[in-house]
Amino acid sequence: MSSQPEQLRDRTKAFAVRIVGVFRTLPNRTDAQVLGKQLLRCGTAVAANYRAACRARSRAEWVAKIGIVVEEADENVFWLEMLGDCGIVPLNKLGALMKEAHELSAMFTASQRTARTSRNA
Repeated sequence: MSSQPEQLRDRTKAFAVRIVGVFRTLPNRTDAQVLGKQLLRCGTAVAANYRAACRARSRAEWVAKIGIVVEEADENVFWLEMLGDCGIVPLNKLGALMKEAHELSAMFTASQRTARTSRNA
């Protein structure tokens, strides 16, 4: 059985792989590519920055690094919404990925809040 950090590392990496998959399916139009590259950057950044947070040397460093993960996860929601709202990708094809982006964002936000309140207690 793997630990929660290992499970989250795997989950964020799987999310990043799915984001790469979406990017690869985008049309070769300027609007799609610009939005897609933004999604690609933040989608892969969630996994990379979570791994960095796992290597934090202190609670304060972890809180700071997980804050970056929170920002990137929330940004994924935005760019996915933009791809759907602009009609580049049908919303029904983004549903599962949007759900995962919302879940990751909520989990990391809750973790950050818990760590902050524990630190201040």
